[in-house]
Amino acid sequence: EAQLVESGGGLVQPGGSLRLSCAASGFDVRVVTMYWVRQAPGKDLEWVSTISPGGLTWYTDSVKGRFTSSRDNANNTLYLELKRLKTEDTAIYYCARDRLGNIRGQGTQVTVSS
Repeated sequence: EAQLVESGGGLVQPGGSLRLSCAASGFDVRVVTMYWVRQAPGKDLEWVSTISPGGLTWYTDSVKGRFTSSRDNANNTLYLELKRLKTEDTAIYYCARDRLGNIRGQGTQVTVSS
């Protein structure tokens, strides 16, 4: 059974950094396109990033230059590096099998606050 487990969230001050992890099981992340999505309080799910099997990455405009997606093939794990965090980045972050986030893990909370 395919499973996604996110971790690494927390409380951080504006300007800070976090590294989110997504451990996948039941399938090989090397051969599928994977996504990060987030849901801020009171808002819909929002696409954040895509990473292709070849390692190409795309980002929503609001996080370009601040977030970086990567993949550890040996551990079947995805990462999302968050830098220069802003209060508006506060959300639950999910890794997902589809861009809309219909097939996703349980999420990890990121709170950016002073």
